Amino acid sequence: MIRPITLLALLCSCVAREGCAQSGAPDARLAPGVPHVLATERAAHLRDVRYALTLDVTRPDTAIGTVVVRFAQRSARDVILDFRGLRVLRIDANGATVSPDDPAVWNHAHLRIPARHTRAGTNAITIDFAAPIAAAGASIIRSRDVADGQHYLYTLLVPSDANLLFPCFDQPDLKARVSLTIAAPRHWSVLANGSALRVDSSANGVSHHFAETRPISTYLIAFAAGPYATVSRAQVIAPGAPPTDVRMLVRASRLKEAESDSLIRMNADALRWLGNWFGVPYPFGKYDFLLAPVFPFGGMEHPGAVFYNEQSFIFRERPTISQTLGRQATIFHEVAHQWFGDYVTMRWFDDLWLKEGFATYMAAKMQAAASPGSNAWKTFFLRNKPVAYGTDATAGTTPVWQSLDNLEQAKSNYGPIVYNKAPGVLRQLDYLVGERAFQAGVRAFLAEHAYGNATWRDLLRAIGKSSGRDLTTWGAAWILRPGMPIVEQEVATANGRITRLVLTQRPAQPALSGGSAWPMRTQVLLWYPDAPPVRIPVELSAKRTVVTAATGRRAPAFIFANDGDYGYAIVLPDDASVRWIEMNIGTVKDDLLRAMLWGALWDLVREARLSPSRYAAAALRELPLERDEQIAAALTARIGVAVSRYGSGIARDSLQPALERVLLAGANDTTLAYGQRKSQLDALIGSAQAPASLARLDAWLDGDAAAGLPLRAPTRWAIVTRLVANRYPTASTRLAAEAVRDSSSEGLRQAFVAGAAAPDSATKRAYFARWFDDPSLNEEWVTSSLRAFHDPDHAALTNALMLPSLDTLPWIQKNRRIFFLGAWLNAAIGGQSSDTALQQIDAWLASHPTLAADLRRKVLQSRDELERTVHIRKAFAGSLQ
Repeated sequence: MIRPITLLALLCSCVAREGCAQSGAPDARLAPGVPHVLATERAAHLRDVRYALTLDVTRPDTAIGTVVVRFAQRSARDVILDFRGLRVLRIDANGATVSPDDPAVWNHAHLRIPARHTRAGTNAITIDFAAPIAAAGASIIRSRDVADGQHYLYTLLVPSDANLLFPCFDQPDLKARVSLTIAAPRHWSVLANGSALRVDSSANGVSHHFAETRPISTYLIAFAAGPYATVSRAQVIAPGAPPTDVRMLVRASRLKEAESDSLIRMNADALRWLGNWFGVPYPFGKYDFLLAPVFPFGGMEHPGAVFYNEQSFIFRERPTISQTLGRQATIFHEVAHQWFGDYVTMRWFDDLWLKEGFATYMAAKMQAAASPGSNAWKTFFLRNKPVAYGTDATAGTTPVWQSLDNLEQAKSNYGPIVYNKAPGVLRQLDYLVGERAFQAGVRAFLAEHAYGNATWRDLLRAIGKSSGRDLTTWGAAWILRPGMPIVEQEVATANGRITRLVLTQRPAQPALSGGSAWPMRTQVLLWYPDAPPVRIPVELSAKRTVVTAATGRRAPAFIFANDGDYGYAIVLPDDASVRWIEMNIGTVKDDLLRAMLWGALWDLVREARLSPSRYAAAALRELPLERDEQIAAALTARIGVAVSRYGSGIARDSLQPALERVLLAGANDTTLAYGQRKSQLDALIGSAQAPASLARLDAWLDGDAAAGLPLRAPTRWAIVTRLVANRYPTASTRLAAEAVRDSSSEGLRQAFVAGAAAPDSATKRAYFARWFDDPSLNEEWVTSSLRAFHDPDHAALTNALMLPSLDTLPWIQKNRRIFFLGAWLNAAIGGQSSDTALQQIDAWLASHPTLAADLRRKVLQSRDELERTVHIRKAFAGSLQ
């Protein structure tokens, strides 16, 4: 006999019935977003999904579409699709009409097709609908080019905006074959995932038909439409395969500036190299890419239709090595996604790292192999480790695998943990098991899950099998455990010999991470100025590890416990090593090691164990002698933080003139590489405060050179922005003149950014309101203006908007793109440096106990830098040492 409570529970489960809608109990599956409970249920019962999607994009603000959703299911049951577009016009389920006006059918988040209209086996549901086209807040982004007055469209559906475009099962583990038809104006080009089949003409325009794709996740569906210029080149994209056309689409007004041949070649080279390394030729047939205007991040890996950020791919002035390497790394990253992310996709966005971490790591491996002289692992360290450590050491950090109850919160999972920590953890894994075993495991993983979905456990199982290691403990520590270790060196010597070397581990956040040690394989370096270095592989498995192989060796000039950057830890050198490094770092010729040593000194500053003044003095001494462009750029940035943010009043006043002198000399030094000079010129512009310094900037605008370097639009706008931020007498006229001089779409964006720098409360309030109220304002413009708006020198003005910025977080999470939330918080909180602001944030957090946990963690991540700033200033108040 079934007890009443059990019967009621069964009746209300609604797994295969319609009755629950009448019970009054809320159906968790129909909550906004894509609940995990809904996704799990659908993945268990649905298969063989296909979308035949037709869209008419000839209207300026609305796309009218029809989708035929075909799928198979095990039994007749309610079928729930996701859709939050503008309107549902018609629904046909297996020949039966379903009214979209019934709130039990469409609640503006999901479409519920009653079980009586579905059947076991194959089903077909046809839905007519309308979706928005807009500059922001839509799945179809519209951009207007002032050069030709034309509009350009492209989609961006990651992580869960496919359901804003069309009714679908918007979850990564219900992959579908997609056929797309786009009706567009006659003179437009159209790009999509599939190969172009044919173009049909009609009275209103033309319809572009595309071949059905291989199985892909909904967030990877993409198209672009507009009067784009097209460049096509025959390329070999798979080892041993014949050449095939690779196309690049770009706005017509930017075609001459785009390095089309180089960009096409880099994409093709990456496809070949990665196909060979993975043991799987490029798995999606044709390959095209778009340079997307006002794109909100670096790139997006849609199979067959990769989108790149036009602004970072077309240089308006001579690029630095860092910029060109960054562009190359973005290409390699997005191409690597064709295997990790597209070919094999994470089952749910809790495993986001599985695609993002791997793409970043594989981009570095390819860069190292393709350009041995580029010192790719130094680039990897500088681009990833400081950012990862800066987040992972905070009270808001998360595990690499991040629990996720609803795709609505997936945007919070994007950030340094998956993009910067995860590749560092993979480097540790590669070093632990060995390169051959790592590659063999990855190949087996791809083969087993081809065109399917997998989890991190599947990956570790494959690598563990290939290496003969049980990686269970390793995975629990590095994938499931939040936080990171801090490793300190304890050294004892006698008579010029090491008597004891101990590496101690402690968690950066004990309350989050617990007290146990992380298992880690690293390499300890004993460095001698008069002899070859000694490298000792060490496996750490306890809180204290004695490096027995160091005992009895000659005492070195310094010791460093993460040589080669194989480990993942903040390494704090012993006092003797710090003293030597501080005074002699310029004699270390190994670029990666030198970069890491500078990083270790900086970590000591952030731990308030080395004064920012000491760091700045050493860096100012070495900067004119540094010949590595990337290290010099990192040093320049850190000096600025040490002086202007961490420095006490006395230290700032003492070091600021010296900083400007060194930067000006570096910018003028013709013996330095262009990139080094340019990074110092940029830093000089960004730090100028004294009247004479601002006057110098102002005078440069009258010519075409600055410190002997060509003065082009991006740098000119940086000068104008700095003059505006400091309320320089000529600022208004300079801003107006530069807007006339540079009337391009990019010039309009830069003028908007410069205006945000104005140091008056009325302007700040007006910008803040427009960010939320102006639907024509592209999101990328907002992102670009945040730093100028929250200029640290304007903290007294922007403090009044800091708490309102926090109040907007739920809206931002719902309406902005994946990286916007972090940028918003880093700017709003990063623009503050006072203990008062820190107390305000803590009071706000205390007064919002029901704030979503993911949003609370994001606030805590950004808060950490403010807390460190306050702590460092107090620790070294009044000190010049």
